[in-house]
Amino acid sequence: MARKKALAAVTAAFAAVTLAAGCGQAEQAGGSQDTAAKTKNLTVGVSTLGLSFPFPAAISKGIKAEAARLGVKIVEVDAQGKAEKQSSDVQDLAGQRPDGVLLLPVDSGVATGMVDQLKNAGIPTVAVASQVGDPKTRKLDDVYPGLAALVTQDEYAAGRKAGELAVKAVPKGGPIAVVEGAAGFAEVELRFRDFLAPAKAAGITYDVVTRQPGDWVPDKAQAACQNMLAAHPDVKLFYAESDDMGVGCAKAVKAAGSKAAVIGIGGSKLGTDAVKSGELYGTVCFKPEDLGKRAMQVLHEQLTGAKKYDAQFVTYDTPSITKDNVGDCQPQW
Repeated sequence: MARKKALAAVTAAFAAVTLAAGCGQAEQAGGSQDTAAKTKNLTVGVSTLGLSFPFPAAISKGIKAEAARLGVKIVEVDAQGKAEKQSSDVQDLAGQRPDGVLLLPVDSGVATGMVDQLKNAGIPTVAVASQVGDPKTRKLDDVYPGLAALVTQDEYAAGRKAGELAVKAVPKGGPIAVVEGAAGFAEVELRFRDFLAPAKAAGITYDVVTRQPGDWVPDKAQAACQNMLAAHPDVKLFYAESDDMGVGCAKAVKAAGSKAAVIGIGGSKLGTDAVKSGELYGTVCFKPEDLGKRAMQVLHEQLTGAKKYDAQFVTYDTPSITKDNVGDCQPQW
């Protein structure tokens, strides 16, 4: 009799832990399932910022690969780069009651409302590749409350590594220009915040004479760099906040007959090829497929109770790349 009571107590405790770490559907149903059963029946909603962009498309590829390995069903919606559409997409996802959601925010500020909505619906959420909240007032590793985790590259570190490349490329300092991403993206602020820190530590002075958006794409970055060079022909360095923009900017530099160095971020095939050819001085190697897989793993661990996450920052190493070590960065996008 005592053994039966002990067994019943253990079983009840296990069910309680599983329920607490589990999905909104199970909570709404008022029941609990063991980890094995939940793993077989998990459905995860994925709200991606835009599958037409190579980087989030590679993240999506990683998510789907890991979901297939884990036996998780994916329901994916594409915001097409529009914050308003993503808000609507997330509302629709919440109505479908998935076990969890992976969110790749279009706009870091607007995303706070989405996370609040999902939290109120009892749906565990992991933000992927981009911060939720205002990057000017919230530190990257100060993860927005209500998220299980933020799984992303360390944008501060990436900016510093790009800054270290700048010091090598233009060691005497001088006027520089910045090609920013699209407005609303946290990365615009995050990738610039510590960019100048290596120069300052080395006693080198860079004068940021102009900053213009390239909206993450080569053609707009090329036009932006043409405009910046026309106004500031003495620019010594362009810091492009993505490889795609860096390659576009390099075309403008070449067309203008400028000797300005160009540095990107991302480690894309386009970017690494440009490093090999000398169009880009260097880049910082991101791994979006690995990032997508890791995000799926984190949410799966949360949903099955294998590990508990509460506003946790999860990242990986992003090395700087030049022609000397370009082979160390195998492009994933």
